[in-house]
Amino acid sequence: MTDPISTNRRRVTEMSLYEWVVLLVLFGWRELWRLGGWKLVLADMAYALVTNLLGLGLIASGPRFLFPLIPLFIIYPAWVGLIVTVFRIAVIAAIVLFLFGTLTPWSDTPATEAPTPMMPDFNASGSTGGAVGDNAPEFAGIDQWLNSDSLTMEGLRGDVVLIDFWTYTCINCIRTMPYLRDWNEKYADRGLTMVGVHTPEFDFEKITDNVVAANEELGVVWPVAQDNDFRTWRLYNNRFWPAKYLIDANGVVRYTHFGEGAYDETEHHIRALLEEAGNDVSDIEVGSGPEPTHDERARGTSRENNDSQTREIYGGWQRNASNSGLYIAHPQYYDGQGVAQFYRDPGNHLNQFMYLHGLWRSDLEAITHARETEDYEDYIALRFFARTVNIVLDLEEGVEPFEVEVTIAESLPPDAERGTELAYRPLTEDEAGEHIVIEGGRSYFLVDEPDLYNVISLPEFGDAELKFSSNSPHFALFALTFGSYDEVY
Repeated sequence: MTDPISTNRRRVTEMSLYEWVVLLVLFGWRELWRLGGWKLVLADMAYALVTNLLGLGLIASGPRFLFPLIPLFIIYPAWVGLIVTVFRIAVIAAIVLFLFGTLTPWSDTPATEAPTPMMPDFNASGSTGGAVGDNAPEFAGIDQWLNSDSLTMEGLRGDVVLIDFWTYTCINCIRTMPYLRDWNEKYADRGLTMVGVHTPEFDFEKITDNVVAANEELGVVWPVAQDNDFRTWRLYNNRFWPAKYLIDANGVVRYTHFGEGAYDETEHHIRALLEEAGNDVSDIEVGSGPEPTHDERARGTSRENNDSQTREIYGGWQRNASNSGLYIAHPQYYDGQGVAQFYRDPGNHLNQFMYLHGLWRSDLEAITHARETEDYEDYIALRFFARTVNIVLDLEEGVEPFEVEVTIAESLPPDAERGTELAYRPLTEDEAGEHIVIEGGRSYFLVDEPDLYNVISLPEFGDAELKFSSNSPHFALFALTFGSYDEVY
């Protein structure tokens, strides 16, 4: 007489052998050598829990015609065991796919090596625009081409094209320039054409001579299109400085990135499209060194403490009177555009705002010093949390260069009495930015062109108070920007 217990043990052994043979094919011998790894264990446990609960529920509450099937779970022929094994393997594979998105949740690549990103799949939309899969729009409304004759997307077919929307006083754009220069140097003769679409944030950035000077200063040698009226910008539905659109040899947008970062990823996509177009780049080394990282303190400790990195601050009425504005902490400023008023600094400054003292005018794009002084008595003050500080200023044609003094003070403690005086002093060499001059007991910079000036570069992320003052009635502050990279950048 057949022993049911012995028979079931044999059946279970056969099922396990069948199962592991199939799993060997699915997952590879390395992971089976590790006895399946935690993902297989998790999948197997999930399978056992789900199927046992379903089985018990089915038997306990199912219709009466299922009762005759119960003996199959006690002693069953081999063909039932094979069906159950196949079902079990299918369930385990489905669980692994659901949990990890792949049947091979491990890679043969060592953990210390980053896998090379591949071009993502895309569906050609047939539309024209800036989304992945769209046909890249033609350049439109270009006021001037620099470093090149006029270009068309149709004429660039066969090349891989990198469109970079930028503007020359944008610190985020400036930080990407070393990577753009590197890509142009490495791939320009391998089928890559880079086009900088210069779309201005401020009116003085529309002036061709200013953009030419910026190209020379930043080492921009690739074609630049002046998109002063934002027509090409709008065709791409773009919203950011900087923004990158990578277009294949057939004129289709294949990859986009907005803002700083993802430099290695972008370069891998450039290489993939160049190879797709038949260009060999195997002899070119990838990368320009490690990407910069932000100081973790820039995130702040809490909203209540208001100690995260200071946001970009704008001086002009146009930005201040918008939904995202309120950069200037004086209610009277919002009385109207173009109004010159006397302001009094209330002290006890909060992070994220700008404070005025003296006579200032609320112009459309800037806050402008509204009189000529002798002793730097009018000033702009702010409290900031950052490592670097930059200021965007204009110098109108025919105006003589002028000086702006920059002084710094330790921030007041939270419990300081209202009106407590700050002890401002000149910057030290360790605090001074690239454009600061320290001499004669002063720290200042010379405004000799419309540009972004780096004024603060601290040894590390910090909290401090700043004061900007000038005797010139042409001192007009457009924007302040801040950075918190671990290395000054």
